Amino acid sequence: MEEQLISLENKVRGKRDFDSPPLHLWNPPLSGDIDILIKADGDWYHEGGLITRASLVRLFASILRREEDGEYYLLTPAEKWRIQVELHPLLVTDVEAHQEGGDAVLLLTLNTGKTVVVGEQHPLFLEPAMDYVAGVKLEHGLSALFNRAAWYRLVDLADEVDGVTCVSSGGIAFSLTQEA
Repeated sequence: MEEQLISLENKVRGKRDFDSPPLHLWNPPLSGDIDILIKADGDWYHEGGLITRASLVRLFASILRREEDGEYYLLTPAEKWRIQVELHPLLVTDVEAHQEGGDAVLLLTLNTGKTVVVGEQHPLFLEPAMDYVAGVKLEHGLSALFNRAAWYRLVDLADEVDGVTCVSSGGIAFSLTQEA
């Protein structure tokens, strides 16, 4: 199985846009299952062993897509490998408040180093499986759950509006209070 990881890494390295690969254009047939598991804490495992190379995790995360069947796949233009994800494949590790064009925006940093702005394209949601900690929706059907430190920072940035704890970003208010 180690050869599968190396083969997949070699096929995508050097031949793609590392920030925004065109996953929407890649629709190869299923190549099979690969023994990769992303645990709820954001750790990636291959054949039961922790993947310790952060660059490999970033690379694989950049070619990860969740499809309408609810399954997660690592994609190249020619291959499609199904993997397992316990809850959400990525983590939000930091949140910062900024001003952009007079609007308050929240800038999130993911465990891959990628940053996203909370808003219409990347809305927040509350995850009931994790005591209603916030998560954010991402491209390609992916999502990221806030880790403990980022969640505390997000709550610290919140205001109470009509009895509801909210944060605003890009002109949109997001509730941090679970529905009753």
